[in-house]
Amino acid sequence: MFASFTVIPAIDLKGGRVVRLMRGDMAQATVYGDDPAVVARRFEDEGATVLHVVDLDGAVAGEPRNLAAIRAIRGAVDCTVEASGGLRTIESIEMCVEAGADRIAIGSAALLDPALLESACRALPGRVLGSLDLRDGRPALKGWTETSPLTVDTAIERFRSAGVAAIIFTDISRDGARTGVDANAVAAFARRSGLPVIGSGGVATLDDLTSLSRRFEDGVVGAVVGRALYEGDITLASIRTALARL
Repeated sequence: MFASFTVIPAIDLKGGRVVRLMRGDMAQATVYGDDPAVVARRFEDEGATVLHVVDLDGAVAGEPRNLAAIRAIRGAVDCTVEASGGLRTIESIEMCVEAGADRIAIGSAALLDPALLESACRALPGRVLGSLDLRDGRPALKGWTETSPLTVDTAIERFRSAGVAAIIFTDISRDGARTGVDANAVAAFARRSGLPVIGSGGVATLDDLTSLSRRFEDGVVGAVVGRALYEGDITLASIRTALARL
């Protein structure tokens, strides 16, 4: 799935619009576009090969709420679309795939209902990612509104035993804040999990991405980038140039 380090633009959906939250706070949403398909097409035109689409409303509600936007994105691009948010039943996963998701990411359901994660991995081999979002070292659930009593190691074991293709690892304290990434922590998590890991949260500069890419041998296979792209701090073209120099 990841032959080289992959930079993945994020498209977070709230009320059908493209937004970014500050540290997962739904009340602190900055709107970056009213048409998700236009945003997706722009990223693909700029060179994106994978898009990370998050149904924020669905994550809180426990069921998909932005399927129309996912369909519009699918109709606008040819690149890989991975989607998450509110996927807590087989039916909701099927709806998301039917809407056009090539891959899905499961977070809360993986911790609340490990049998569902296992079923999804069997039904969609190689197309299911685990999503682990940490706040103060503990897994967060339901759109980051609750904290799981499970340990990180227990969560990792559930992902590993189910057979996820990779884990999206998010530091909530950094997400949307452009505070920079802790590449060493992401690499340590990748080694701890023994699975391919996609870092998420806090990417602010090209140095953040080059630092993460240097951990590819540790299992850090990519990074999700959001606000820094939307604010123009970095571009996909500048990222390609920086990574090509390594």
